[in-house]
Amino acid sequence: MFGIWAIGLSATLQAAAPSGSIDDFIDSEMPASGAPGLAYAVVVNGEIVEVGARGVLELGENQEVTPDTPFLTGSISKSFTALAVMQLVEAGKINLDAELSRYLDRFSGGPSGSITIRQLLSHTSGFSTLQGNAPPAERPEQKDELARVVDQLATLAPAYPPGTTWEYSNLNYQILGRVIEVVSNQDFQTYVVSNILVPVGMKNSFVANGEVHEEMATGHLPWFGTKRPLAENRTRRSTAPQGGVVASASDLARYMQVMLNGKDDVLSASGKAAMMRPASDASPSYGFGWFLDAQSGSVWHSGASPGTETLATMVPNEQTGVVVLVNSGGGLGFGESAQLRNGITARAIGADYDGEGSRWAQKATFVAMLVLPFAYLFSILWAWRERAAIRAKSGPFGVFSLWFPLLTTLGAAGFIFVLVPKLFGVPLGTLRRFQPDFALVLSATAVTGVVWAVFRLGVAYSGKSRQA
Repeated sequence: MFGIWAIGLSATLQAAAPSGSIDDFIDSEMPASGAPGLAYAVVVNGEIVEVGARGVLELGENQEVTPDTPFLTGSISKSFTALAVMQLVEAGKINLDAELSRYLDRFSGGPSGSITIRQLLSHTSGFSTLQGNAPPAERPEQKDELARVVDQLATLAPAYPPGTTWEYSNLNYQILGRVIEVVSNQDFQTYVVSNILVPVGMKNSFVANGEVHEEMATGHLPWFGTKRPLAENRTRRSTAPQGGVVASASDLARYMQVMLNGKDDVLSASGKAAMMRPASDASPSYGFGWFLDAQSGSVWHSGASPGTETLATMVPNEQTGVVVLVNSGGGLGFGESAQLRNGITARAIGADYDGEGSRWAQKATFVAMLVLPFAYLFSILWAWRERAAIRAKSGPFGVFSLWFPLLTTLGAAGFIFVLVPKLFGVPLGTLRRFQPDFALVLSATAVTGVVWAVFRLGVAYSGKSRQA
């Protein structure tokens, strides 16, 4: 449900797609991704021309994925939330440039009360990626869970002055979901189902409601070169507006048809067009719920939920679109699905795409982090074996050689536990939900490094104190 990073296809459209059919490409690329299953659908000239699926809902089971299998779509859900807001704008119930406090009393007089609806829609509210990627509270969800969570955000100060900086943040759409509830006097799930899913004809789709849904494709997490299925297909009400629309590839193709048809239906034609234009000067590459690629004329949104990755892309001027749903999360360098999703997309919309490259840097990083904890453990054994030599160290250089490893390993631990979340906008708790293997080796590296340095000091000074 969390959009840790956005991965999309930004390329120049060509006269023809890369060589080979979509099915041939899936045959060659799917094994490397490790994905248990996928589904896709293609719209050309406003018509659904191709749907397909491969693999299984869950590793070890025999139920096959079909184009009607529901997948958690992740941040593609933001386009549904934005559409719902625009419906209420056209109904005269929401003003895009009104302040948030006008609709949510809890925000009146607070640090974020002056943020406008437009700024929330366009990710220019000032809330940061890191603020939006905090892991959800592990507690049983109530029907009013979204209201409870958003009420707690009323005291949270944005990281930047509203309207000055573009930074992707899930908090923006979580708050918008609550605005929809208050303005419509319906819970978010009911509003989206009755005003979008049903009119569009999305019969195999629903909105996260806190329940377990066995019919969904099970998400799979990366685990040291393999994929591990999630324990259950539980959905969360509190994160539904930013990542909780559950939909099949066939249904998302119908959704794209509606967004591309240039007609007044679930929203006016002008309203749809406004969603796919830059929202403001501060948001040149994002509209309302869609990323914009001016070079190719495409709009797109990816989705990343624990164990599931998705990508929806449209070319409005050509009434063309494609959606790809994969029931596995990508590892770091190993078992990634970006090339699978982007390659299918390129072949569907005629985009130039040369693949993701070797990813050697990412692979090397993972391998290094995997090896380091074992190296530190071996060094602990070596330090005990060579304790006499360590205790013999003396003079300025000897003292430096004893204490320097502690300084460097503490610095590395600080980088991993403090700076990595700030630099990449991903708290380690959230990283554990998406890439548990990499989060484990990161933490193990930080801890075993410090343990090794402390152990060396203990060996050195305990021996010297006995000698004294």
